Amino acid sequence: MIMVSDDCLVACPIDDGDDDDGGDKEQINIPPPPPEFASKQSTPSPTPSSPPTVPATPTSLHPVNRDPYGINSHLKVEVSKVLTEPLTPHSSDRVWLYSVAGFETVRIWTYRCLSLLFAVPFALLAGIFLALLACLHVWCVVPFIELSKTFLPCLRSLWICAVNIFISPFCISLALCCSQIAILLSKKDWPPVRDKEHV
Repeated sequence: MIMVSDDCLVACPIDDGDDDDGGDKEQINIPPPPPEFASKQSTPSPTPSSPPTVPATPTSLHPVNRDPYGINSHLKVEVSKVLTEPLTPHSSDRVWLYSVAGFETVRIWTYRCLSLLFAVPFALLAGIFLALLACLHVWCVVPFIELSKTFLPCLRSLWICAVNIFISPFCISLALCCSQIAILLSKKDWPPVRDKEHV
C-alpha cells in the first residue's frame, strides 16, 4: 500500500458546460482524502539528548548555584509571605508598590552590606572550627574508639574478677548482717500526746 502525501494532491475543478456556451462554471469541492491516505507530519529523527552545559564562567543569565543541596531554601522570602493586605481596608496602589519596592531593596542591600562585613570572618571561623573538628576526629576520637575496642574486653575480664573476688562477698556479708537487725516500737516509746481541748 502506497502512502500519498497531501502535497501531491491537487484540487481540479470540473467543468461540465462548454466554454462556448458561456454557462456558469461551478467548482466542485473535493472532500479530504481518507485517513489512511492522509499524510502525517514528519517527525524528526530522535537525536541523543545531551546534558545541559553549564558555562565555565558565571554570567547574569547563568548564575552559579550557591546552594546546590537546598540547605537554606527556607530563607527564600517573598513579599507575599511578609506583607499582605486584605481586600476591604487597603492602601492606594502607589503606596503598596513603593512599600514592596522598599522592602525588597532594603532586604537585598542590608544583606549585601552585612555579608560584606561578616562573610569573610565567619567563613574563616567556620573553616577553623571544621578543621579543628576534623583533626580531633581523625587523631583523637577514632583512635580512642578503636583502642577501646581492643582493651575493653581485657578490662571487662579484670572488672568481673574484681567484682567476684572483692565486691560481691563484701556486699553479701553486709546484706546478711543487716538482715538480722529488727526494730520494734511500742506505745511506751512514743511521747504522750496532749489533747488540744485541755490545753
